[in-house]
Amino acid sequence: MDKKKPTPEEELTKKISDDVKHRLRSKREGKEIMFGMGVFGIIGWSITVPTLLGVALGLYLDGRFQVRFSWTLTLMFAGLIVGCLNAWRWISEKTNSKRK
Repeated sequence: MDKKKPTPEEELTKKISDDVKHRLRSKREGKEIMFGMGVFGIIGWSITVPTLLGVALGLYLDGRFQVRFSWTLTLMFAGLIVGCLNAWRWISEKTNSKRK
């Protein structure tokens, strides 16, 4: 039996088809670990950066002005709230764009 050798176009088509099947199966099975890790990273940074900026500004203000309350704690919580709202908004936008 003489087996016909596939043409380069047929090999490429099979390779692309196999890759698409693999990606669809991975997506269906939830194996997008790197995507999930990336999302957690973005969310983490969107909360961490405003919080740390609030702490830095609070430390500066505490050293500069004498007041009865702590600027550091106040601005840390303000930064945390801003960061959480930012992360929530980002997740909402991504969720809504996936549904469309």
